[in-house]
Amino acid sequence: HLMRAAQAAGYEVTALKADLTNSESVASEVLFVSPTHVVHLAAISAITHQDEMAFYRVNLFGTQNLLNALAALERPPRKVLLASSANVYGNQAGVAIAESVCPKPVNHYAMSKLAMEHMAMTFASRLPIIITRPFNYTGPGHDLRFVIPKIIDHFVRNAQSIELGNLDVFREYNDIRMVCDVYLKLLHSGGDGEIYNVCTGKAYSLRDIIRHAQGLTGHEITVEINPAYIRPNEVHQLTGNHAKLSSAIGTYDLHDLDQTLTWMLERHVQY
Repeated sequence: HLMRAAQAAGYEVTALKADLTNSESVASEVLFVSPTHVVHLAAISAITHQDEMAFYRVNLFGTQNLLNALAALERPPRKVLLASSANVYGNQAGVAIAESVCPKPVNHYAMSKLAMEHMAMTFASRLPIIITRPFNYTGPGHDLRFVIPKIIDHFVRNAQSIELGNLDVFREYNDIRMVCDVYLKLLHSGGDGEIYNVCTGKAYSLRDIIRHAQGLTGHEITVEINPAYIRPNEVHQLTGNHAKLSSAIGTYDLHDLDQTLTWMLERHVQY
């Protein structure tokens, strides 16, 4: 999605193929490309990933390999955007979380991302780094391990039932098109060394998602609660304050929940 959005904005886009954990391969490919702008999205992003150490090998030390390679370039990039995650906040009192709130990660994914943020700032004198903390987002092509594409898949197949975990956790479920628009604007307007929430401030429970999907498709589905999907350290509400982001880039591309779900329903089969 980001590649297409960047190409439409006039960028020549190269997706790195090197294994992030192989520092020599990363350095060689970065030297060959010598990018003017970098958006670093590669990571292990599924909280349920079984190899806990892999979170750190990829998300922390893989990012370090990339930053070392970029810092070694004769002409450094004009901007390096690193995608962290709103999961670093953990459970917070209050509703809309601002960037000034102290993070309280509750799982290895979030901890690896917060460690990545602190490590990245050691490069701040050599690279124009900005860090984003995107709240939950989705769109066509999203892996079925994640809950929104899983729900869409069940509705597309007219499944009679679906197994889910806690239906009363609240998340933002933003549109990937919004995220792409924000990232491209931050490449021009983001302040070096700054952290930005990528969010809308609108949160939904899984009950809301099921209700919206049923309204769009006319298909009724039975929700079965599977205790295996309920995490003991669940983050109950994750909603962001976008004041800092809006101040930096102005308006950005917004889509309401029904627009996003409709797009996913229409594209699910042919994507």
